[in-house]
Amino acid sequence: MKRNSRRTAAFIVARWLATKQFPSEMLPDGEDRAFVQDMVYTVVRRMRPLRAVLGKLLRQWPKGELEALLYVGAAQILYMPEIPDFACVNETVSAARECENPSIPKVANGVLRNLIRRRAEFEDMIAKSPLEERESFPSELVRRWRARYGEEGAAKLCAWHNEPAETYLAYRDGRFEKLGRGRKVSEVDGYSDGLFIVQDPGTALAVALVDAKAGDTVLDACAAPGGKTVQLAWRGANVVACDVNPQRRRRLEENVARLGLGGSVQIGDLSEIESQSPCPRFSKILVDAPCSNTGVLRRRPDARWNWSVDKLSALVRLQAEILDRCARLAAPGGSLVYSTCSNEPEENAKQVEAFLVRHPDFEKVEERESVPHETGHDGAYACLLRKALA
Repeated sequence: MKRNSRRTAAFIVARWLATKQFPSEMLPDGEDRAFVQDMVYTVVRRMRPLRAVLGKLLRQWPKGELEALLYVGAAQILYMPEIPDFACVNETVSAARECENPSIPKVANGVLRNLIRRRAEFEDMIAKSPLEERESFPSELVRRWRARYGEEGAAKLCAWHNEPAETYLAYRDGRFEKLGRGRKVSEVDGYSDGLFIVQDPGTALAVALVDAKAGDTVLDACAAPGGKTVQLAWRGANVVACDVNPQRRRRLEENVARLGLGGSVQIGDLSEIESQSPCPRFSKILVDAPCSNTGVLRRRPDARWNWSVDKLSALVRLQAEILDRCARLAAPGGSLVYSTCSNEPEENAKQVEAFLVRHPDFEKVEERESVPHETGHDGAYACLLRKALA
């Protein structure tokens, strides 16, 4: 029996709402994966206006399966114009019939048909809403973007992050090529031979500043899932790749094995390295730190709803701790590259400024940043720091 894609999407949305599990980890394999992902990510991206519209159509806010189905149906009607209205309603109601509660199909049918009848009214309501509501982002995050980029820049950044992410392939020779939409990565020549990985050009900022050469030993302190580790190894470096998260570390190990890089990548543990006597020193260190992901919200649409000032502060403290630990592992005259996939100053330039106050034996050599609506690539920050010889 063929799987109902709307039912699958609603199941993922319901689980995400209940558990905040990454939607990307719940996507199904199979021919409808791309369509299911499109529906799920559209719901996640457009949560604020969808909730506002459905709130006008419901006397009481539903939970569980009905809530998720209504989000999926409304997302198709308002944000997926390539799907005919009749298909939006019929297929979503068909998915609702698989629910145990017999009233769910009737409610879904009535709400979605009413939405179609009042679509012009609701589209006008959304268009007149403030930027953060219209484009569906946390208000405080958009306020910060306004302060940095102005109203026009903030609007461009919001619009960028609400577009489906493009897929880029990074090759051994340093090239990045955009993959055509609808084409599977596994079908590209060279996939089985490990000639490329999926990686946005924004990652090149940090890799370029590390400037790994053949024979270099590089400590990649926060390596998983391994994209930058692979790029460093491709440049001839011997990489000691660490990650504290067991699940992410497994992905790192799998990627290294798939690409046949076991000879040049050693999976390590930062705590074990620190405890060695004498403690090893590295001439090149990459700290691609855990961050708020505000540079990659196009790829990680759910990350916007995990963002808060408190979580940002906690991440800044964690980043500082990792930097301090790695500073002790840097050899005299060695380099430390700090990078994030965030565009928030506290995680980037301000973090570096604070590090230099704590570690006057380091100096800032160069910093680079990709701001998505300006560069056309993922948001990223990278800074090259150099430790004094003595």
